[in-house]
Amino acid sequence: MTTLALIAACVLLFAASLWSAWVLLGRRHALGFAGLALGLGWFAEQMGSSRGWFFGRYTYTDVLGPALGNVPVVIALMWFALCWLGYLLASLILWRQPVLAAPAGTAPRLLTAWLAAMIVTAFDLGADPYFVFVLKAWIMAKTDGGWFGETLQGFVGWMAVSFVIVTLFQWLWPPQAMAAAASRRQRIAALLPLGIYASGLVFQLLFGQPIETRAVAFFAMGIPLFIAAVAWWQWARPASGVPA
Repeated sequence: MTTLALIAACVLLFAASLWSAWVLLGRRHALGFAGLALGLGWFAEQMGSSRGWFFGRYTYTDVLGPALGNVPVVIALMWFALCWLGYLLASLILWRQPVLAAPAGTAPRLLTAWLAAMIVTAFDLGADPYFVFVLKAWIMAKTDGGWFGETLQGFVGWMAVSFVIVTLFQWLWPPQAMAAAASRRQRIAALLPLGIYASGLVFQLLFGQPIETRAVAFFAMGIPLFIAAVAWWQWARPASGVPA
């Protein structure tokens, strides 16, 4: 039952993220982003689990369901979902719009990718120990890696891989400018990732293990979520009287 619930949750998260990206970016850009994240995310995990690259050496169990090579399929789906969440939150925080539209220069794109990678990794600070301690979804070869059963190297890997994914997406499929007045569908599509990230925060606050990760999640995930939510309000309701 646990495996089926995890698969269903990951598939739903992927589908919701893809719909959000489809609405805000368009079909071609959304599918390009998804394909890029799926491919690079799978490659990074395959190299990590087989050779110890990026995240340290580890072995997946059968908790997360069917695998491609060494990597459960749902892990690849999560790479797209989390990178999309990170990109949208970063765009809202930095530019007060859900996507950084072309023609954006090199510096804005790199800043967006860097903040997106930090937001993705902030989620992982609490999620990884839960997957190791509670779900036992994978087993680390190095049990004392400096972070509640995880290795500090793993967070460097999360930063690096998500930064590369978001950076390449912005160069290969640069988002186009949106209309000045967002439609209701666009507002919902931009709000959905905030809701997903918030649900991850609430889950970690209630069930995070070890218990210290709950305090970490409150600040590491709560601060960017709060700022992005305010930025979404300013973008979605420009005539609301909220200072811009």
